[in-house]
Amino acid sequence: MDYLEVLDGMKEDMLHTLQDAIKIDSVLAPAVKGEDGQTYPFGAGIQKAYEHMLSVGEEMGFETANYDNYGGHIEFKAPDSEKVETFGITTHLDVVPVGEGWETDPFDPIVKDGWIYGRGTSDDKGPAVAALYAMKAIKEAGITPKKNIRMILGLDEETDKEGMIYYRDHVEKMPELGITPDADFPVVQGEMGILVFDIARKLSGGKAGDGLKFRSMESGVAYNIVSPQAKVVVFSEDQKNYDDIASKAEAFSGKTGYKVTTKKQGKSLVIESFGVQAHGARPQEGLNAISIMMAFLGELDFADPGVNEFTEYYNKYIGFDLEGGKMGPVIHDEPSGNLIFNVGLASGDEDVISVTVNIRYPVTYTDEQVYEVFEKTLEGTEVGFVKKMLEKPVYLPDDDPMVQNLIGAYVDETGDDKTKPLVMGGGTYAKLIPGTLAYGGMFPGDEDRMHQANERLLLDHFYKSARIYARAIYKICCQ
Repeated sequence: MDYLEVLDGMKEDMLHTLQDAIKIDSVLAPAVKGEDGQTYPFGAGIQKAYEHMLSVGEEMGFETANYDNYGGHIEFKAPDSEKVETFGITTHLDVVPVGEGWETDPFDPIVKDGWIYGRGTSDDKGPAVAALYAMKAIKEAGITPKKNIRMILGLDEETDKEGMIYYRDHVEKMPELGITPDADFPVVQGEMGILVFDIARKLSGGKAGDGLKFRSMESGVAYNIVSPQAKVVVFSEDQKNYDDIASKAEAFSGKTGYKVTTKKQGKSLVIESFGVQAHGARPQEGLNAISIMMAFLGELDFADPGVNEFTEYYNKYIGFDLEGGKMGPVIHDEPSGNLIFNVGLASGDEDVISVTVNIRYPVTYTDEQVYEVFEKTLEGTEVGFVKKMLEKPVYLPDDDPMVQNLIGAYVDETGDDKTKPLVMGGGTYAKLIPGTLAYGGMFPGDEDRMHQANERLLLDHFYKSARIYARAIYKICCQ
């Protein structure tokens, strides 16, 4: 029996399973204890979505495993399961918060004009259901796999990924190779490395002499988001200085086109700058309010020399550059293109001023090579780096058998042999699971409503992605 014909006969069941999954609000929530006495680390909603998917897998005849409600899997085992490799399909059932602007109930999925609407349709419940039915089709077609086929269910991919780390540390054996259907076709052969670090300068603790005093600074949504707004509070004994700062802000805005405002707050002055929010992997789509603020602060003279040095450093080595090119030679390679540089957060008080930088660096570089370039800018200053996070890059070249098989499955189904493998700045579970590549479920040219209002999935692509996953599983695990 042809497994693709079997899969085509499951479309109605696929849709119902996806609708049932979307109906569950699986936004991260605080840990709770269930009526069964178990702890649900990511909240009751995610637990419900998790138990639902495990039960669907069991009804299909697959084996399941649960690791203390941090994550688990649904597995189609090969006859010699202990002796063969395991192919992983790593999905996630958590979704991002709803936000505003929805025209429908995000957890009451509707089908309209060939689309299904709801939170999680494209990220990542839709691809998870498509891949699970691909596994079922191969099983019901009577095909015996030569590798174990395991769907791993992640529960907090959108936040800290603690669940996957727990699963990885407790499962007896991780997959040797696999996919995560949480990005794009034809295949994401590389994910750029990610660095997060603070650039900081100690201040005088309010002991600076006469003049304009720096009180506080705050800005940012998250380190991986282009900051849309920044606020600085300053103080001067001579209130007339505030009129001068207001005039400078007006002139600055007129000269640059950037919005900077001032307003009195008690005896202090609040300075605000306004940008445009965007994802830190695509900073060119936004405008950084922190960079606007630093450019304006550079026109002021503070009593604390530390503030002056920090703003001078920022404007000299960062400014509005999005590739790290002001810090040294632009770091670049052929697969990835240029390094991506985003300043996501800023904070400050009378003791310290700092910004948090989020960098995506090319796949053929190491974090040490990146820091070696950037740290040269610190020489002769009292500015320092505080390293906070590292995700090493993922990359398999064009001629790797895994890449070839995944592209082959895509081309066999779509006929599209023109679209090339991708390297992206975003990060998926592939960073945590060696041998894993992001694979679908978005097609070239698809709109991207992940994390946005009115998230939706084209049903034709939902069914087509399942066929691609089935082809890939067959190529890699059954031949």
